[in-house]
Formats: sequence, C-alpha cells, structure tokens
Amino acid sequence: MNIAIGLLIIAIGAFCQSSSYVPINKIKSWSWESYWMVQGVFAWLVFPFLGLLLAIPPGHSLAELFAGVKALDVGMTILFGVLWGVGGLTFGLSMRYLGVALGQSISLGTCAGLGTILAPVMLNVFYPEAHHLEKLTAAVIIGVAVTLAGIAIIGMAGSMKSRSLSEQEKKSAVKDFNFPKGIAIALLAGFMSGCFNVGLEFGSSIHFEESADVFKTLPATFLVTLGGFLTNAVYCFYQNSKNHTWADYRKGGVWGNNLLFCMLAGILWYSQFFGLALGKGFLTESPVLTTFAFCILMALNVVFSNVWGIILKEWKGCSAKTIAVLVAGLVVLIVSSFLPQLLE
Repeated sequence: MNIAIGLLIIAIGAFCQSSSYVPINKIKSWSWESYWMVQGVFAWLVFPFLGLLLAIPPGHSLAELFAGVKALDVGMTILFGVLWGVGGLTFGLSMRYLGVALGQSISLGTCAGLGTILAPVMLNVFYPEAHHLEKLTAAVIIGVAVTLAGIAIIGMAGSMKSRSLSEQEKKSAVKDFNFPKGIAIALLAGFMSGCFNVGLEFGSSIHFEESADVFKTLPATFLVTLGGFLTNAVYCFYQNSKNHTWADYRKGGVWGNNLLFCMLAGILWYSQFFGLALGKGFLTESPVLTTFAFCILMALNVVFSNVWGIILKEWKGCSAKTIAVLVAGLVVLIVSSFLPQLLE
C-alpha cells in the first residue's frame, strides 16, 4: 500500500511540473529572460526554502542542520545544482524550438536515464567504501533502458511530425519550431539536467535523524535548486543587458499579473521535487524503486507533458500513424514506471 501511495504522490508532482509552463503563456510584455528569472525566484529559492523548513524538527535550527554534515557533501550538492542549472536553461530553449510535448520528452527522457545512472557512479568515485554501484541492480538498469526506449519512440514521432507538416503548420503549432536545432539542445539539456539527481544523492546525508522520511530529501533539494538559481541568474541578467530588457522590471502595469503567474509556475515546478521527496518516503521498503524514483518522475513528466502538448494542439495536423507512434511511446514510459518493481 505504501508503494502505491508513494508512486501516486510522485505522479501528482509530475503532473504539476508538466503543467508549470502553462501559466507562463499568461505573462505579458516581458522578455523570456525576465519572466524566467522571476519564476525562478519562486521555483528555485522561495518554495524550496519553505520545503527545507519542513525538514527541521521542533527544537532544532537551520544552523544545526548544516553544522553536522561534511562540507564536501554540501559543496558537491550545490556544484551539481550549478551544472543542473545549465540544463534548466537549455531545457527552456528546447521547448522554444520543439514545443512543450517534444521538448520535454527528449530533455526529460535523457535526464531520467542519465540522472539515475550517474548518481551512484559519481558517489562511488568519492565514497567507494559505501558500494553505491550496488544500487544499479538489473531491475534498475532494465527500467532505465525501457524508459529510454519510450523516449526514442516519442522522438521518432517528433521526427515524423517534422517531415509531414508544412513550414506554416509547424509554425502555427510552435512558433520557432526547428527540429535539428531543438534536438541538439534537448539532448544537452537532458544530460546536464541529470545532475539534479546526482546532487540529491550527494546531499542525502543532510537531514536530521528525527525528521520524517518524507521530508529528508528536502534540504538537498534546496541546495541543488540554489545552485541552479545561481546559473540561471547569471545568464538571465546577462541577457537583460545584452537585449536591453532591464525595462521589463519597471513595467508597473503588468507586475501584478506577471508576478501571479510566475509564482504559480514556480510552485507547480517545485511540486515535482516536493512530490519526489514525499513519495520516496513511502518507497523505503523497496530499495529498487527508491533508486529508480527519479527516473519514474521524469518518465511521468514526459507522459503528462505530451498530454498538455495534445491539449495545446502541438500535434494538430499530424497523421494517424504519427499519433499512434506517440501513444506507443507513452505506453512504454508508463510501463517503465512500474517495471522495476515487477522485476525485483
């Protein structure tokens, strides 16, 4: 029962994340770099910090939390957050050139596989005595392989879409659609985004023993998103200077509207990792699913992002064959979410 609850919580978080880009469409008169920066304040600082506070039991303080852990673990958690921030930037660009559905599919699929594999590998480099590679069981490897197979099928559907639609049809669905450029950016985004899970693993010891299992991942989540915020802030402020868009922040007439939708986008985005932390707390009886949880989250993100892609008519005009391939890929991803538990 606990496993079912854990998977449901992760699924809800995935749905929220996949919906986080919808509010952005309501933002008015701001350039990309301006609204990306403001929603990032909520997504990577405000809400993760509030989540961190839940992990501090009564009678303890924030200072105590970090005083009792290795500086190396804190530093590596933030560092991989900085690297993940590069993935976050290119992730946004992948959706610009491929759309919500295909952009998230390729980026998150790559992130799912590499994030799951890289975390134990990198930890084993620094702490070989802990035998982290033992987490990569046959069930986990097979689950990752099936996830990547599902992503490949969805990518095939995207390629079929690119070949079948006229330039006008492509632009009507996704304004800046560019399949070759988008694929390259999406793969880079996925590779760098996988660093998020590596950061979470390095920060897995940063918690109080008295904390409930469902909250123990939240301090590491904050440190990773803090690192990502630094990367995004540098880039967005650079773009503000380059594109002369500092004036966006002085447009008082749209601040109320834009702040509301940036905040909504931020809390929806953060919900995926809040859900991951809570969900893993219910998966402790299954080490395989605990290791595979990040991959499950990313796979479900892809499923729900394609649901939004259909709602937003990004697949409008595609042939029945293309839609059938897309649906087949989604089915494979759903199966991959439960497969490791069946093989355990």
